[in-house]
Amino acid sequence: MNSSEEIAVSGMSAGRSAMRMGPAELVQAAAMARRFYLEGKSKIQIAEEFGVSRFKVARVLETALERDLVRIEIRVPAELDAERSDALRARYGLRHAVVVESPADAEESPDPENLGEVAADLLGELVNEGDVLGLAWGRSTIHMAAALDRLPPCTVVQLTGVYDAGTAERGSVEAVRRAAQVSGGDAHPIYAPMLLPDVATAAALRNQTGIARAFEYFDKVTVACVSIGSWEAGISTVHDMLTDEERSHYASLGVAAEMSAHLFDAQGRRVGRDLGERCITVEADRLRRIPEVVAIAGGQRKAAAIDAVLRSGLVTSLVTDTSAADSLMTTGSAPRPALDRADPDGP
Repeated sequence: MNSSEEIAVSGMSAGRSAMRMGPAELVQAAAMARRFYLEGKSKIQIAEEFGVSRFKVARVLETALERDLVRIEIRVPAELDAERSDALRARYGLRHAVVVESPADAEESPDPENLGEVAADLLGELVNEGDVLGLAWGRSTIHMAAALDRLPPCTVVQLTGVYDAGTAERGSVEAVRRAAQVSGGDAHPIYAPMLLPDVATAAALRNQTGIARAFEYFDKVTVACVSIGSWEAGISTVHDMLTDEERSHYASLGVAAEMSAHLFDAQGRRVGRDLGERCITVEADRLRRIPEVVAIAGGQRKAAAIDAVLRSGLVTSLVTDTSAADSLMTTGSAPRPALDRADPDGP
């Protein structure tokens, strides 16, 4: 970080209060301040770049001054990397990108636990009263739910079945309950495994009263939180649930990533769609219609998978770490903007 640039901000984990800025606000305020104070860009130019009104830019800059956030340097809490966040947001055309420092001893590990803590703060910023929050299965979303300490009143619905019905109380179901408890809203969990042995069994389960009720909320979800898995053992729960023969079959289709039991090749195209018919999960077309889909995924081993899912257009925002971000910034050709949410496979 250049020592001649600073925006001083209070820590996110200490002194939590209703007045503090969330991680996306911090990153955006830092980026806007850098453009305005250091690069000499006008408020109109900044508004065009960020897709907001010049009045919002003015408010952000005014708030930064009123709260003594602007000094000589641009600086966010130590765990957030504002420059990487802004660069990653611009490269993929995301609404929000929040990059967290990778733990020094865990650069090769997928989904460092500190991602969940920052994602919890981000959800507190993005979710509004009356929203419907959807949570998909994933270790990172479970860590996020455990770290939640504030959410406005909202309904919380589970978007996928669980990895193992026997661990439901410690996994997705508990994450949904935790989020609903923090918000004071209703919870709609799904007590069913994500992957079923055949299409008929999956269809029968979807028609069960409790599961059908949760599915009825899918079209009402306004903010969703999902995880991303690489197509390898231990980093994708769906990969681990399949037989060796099934894994080989989907690998032959070029699978590079998995999200909520949907498979993607390296270009972000969906492959192996038949797998979804055996799964209890939100459909990809429904995910595409959700206004805000936040993916939580990090680690260098997941970088290629994150790139593939971002290219699909299903995700609007990302919480990741510096290890994955550095790989994403150097991978292949620049992707199309993620906020262009047309299906890359066509209608």
